[in-house]
Amino acid sequence: MASVILIERQERILILTINRPKALNAINSEVMNELNRIFVDKKEDLTNIRAIILKGAGEKAFAAGADITEFPSYSSKEGQALSQKGHAVYDAIEQFSIPVIAMVKGYALGGGCELAMACHIRLAEDCARFGQPEINLGVVPGYGGSQRLVRYIGKSKAMHLLLTGDMIDANTAEMMGLISGVAPSGQGMELALKVAGKIASKSPLVVGRMISLVNAYDNNGFKKEIELFGASFDSEDLKEGVDAFLNKRKAEFKGK
Repeated sequence: MASVILIERQERILILTINRPKALNAINSEVMNELNRIFVDKKEDLTNIRAIILKGAGEKAFAAGADITEFPSYSSKEGQALSQKGHAVYDAIEQFSIPVIAMVKGYALGGGCELAMACHIRLAEDCARFGQPEINLGVVPGYGGSQRLVRYIGKSKAMHLLLTGDMIDANTAEMMGLISGVAPSGQGMELALKVAGKIASKSPLVVGRMISLVNAYDNNGFKKEIELFGASFDSEDLKEGVDAFLNKRKAEFKGK
């Protein structure tokens, strides 16, 4: 079986590729466990690695959200555990002492957008699309999206995207401050390698300290998100939203 995350080294840069292109690189338990192995358990040999680039396989998606097919069987307790695992992994990425650059091509939605936001720098090709469409499934974001999105683009714009489930393109995302650079289609890795190479030339000690300083903010909102994500799995609306998504029909939410 092919690995769900491919690992490649280019001198002092590590390239991680989420390798589920047929599923639009949706983040299932296998992908989350592999991210946990790399960033939480720190099992990968990162000797002399000065920067990490994270991307998705194929042309269509960075990561088009969590794997919704795993949702229908979850209880609220299991939903909360899922969210806690995602938070632990994404927090570890955000706090990682080696800078992680998300290179987004295609869709970065839901858990995929949250993964990109957990990275220290976000770059995208002009074909990229970002969004937090969880509301369409009758659930709140589960991996930090309700908090990081506010921090990056402000409360009003974040509220709009979270309540409508709308997607935005790469140029709009850059204008809002969600990403820091846009490359023409096919040139995203060139831009990511250029930025990673520049960072790799700096003092790794100071780079790690800089990441720690920038991340020195209040995290209380994340705990609330975990609680409400878990609670969503007791609702009829989540079951309706997921069933509608899987069966390609319009959801009829009843507020229960």
